[in-house]
Amino acid sequence: MRINRILLATPLVVVALIVQVGILARLHLPGAVPDLLMLVVVGLALVYGQVGGSLIGFGAGLLADLAPPADHAIGRYALVLCVIGYAAGLTKPDGGQHRSATLPLMVVLGSAIGSTLLYAGVGSLVGDTAARHVGLVGLLLSATLYDLLLAPFTVPLVMAVARRTEHDPLAADSGGAVAGRQPAYGWLATGTGLKASRGAMKAIRTGRVPKPARGGRKSIKGIKGVKRL
Repeated sequence: MRINRILLATPLVVVALIVQVGILARLHLPGAVPDLLMLVVVGLALVYGQVGGSLIGFGAGLLADLAPPADHAIGRYALVLCVIGYAAGLTKPDGGQHRSATLPLMVVLGSAIGSTLLYAGVGSLVGDTAARHVGLVGLLLSATLYDLLLAPFTVPLVMAVARRTEHDPLAADSGGAVAGRQPAYGWLATGTGLKASRGAMKAIRTGRVPKPARGGRKSIKGIKGVKRL
């Protein structure tokens, strides 16, 4: 994953985490807390693919595990968002852009359901029974509803910002060329300058002087006169 992706994902993840912990969690809505951090991970994964989505999801989940008030085992949410980011990144088309909003909406719906079930499943393995007291069905319905309401305001914006870095002229690939563009000094690679230099060397070896322009005939005659002397 290129460095510009990491630089972009970090402030988006941090802002989403601050809003989720500092604002959304204090609204005390019935059921689950709106998962803004998961929506940001899904939006980035839809543009960057499964590898970038899994790495960003793991980092975002790890920050959420360490952010106070953390009342669960460290690494639990990192595992959930890593799986969600990888699964969402698998839906990235070959062209890089989705032709309609149907597939991203289905990905958000599946991510909301999958993240809730996976979080509750991992919690049951480590002995966390909080989901049982709240009710898994109510938790699942409220989480899906809140995420679907927030998705139209967050996922398209995150995807638009991420696509700008995909076409950033300063983001060079491993070969030193800009992704999707010709190198800045493309004439060196195409050999145009090399052909011109070969023609000049051939003229020097054969002694044939190229035909001068009209304005340069006097200077050529002067040179021939000096030669004769």
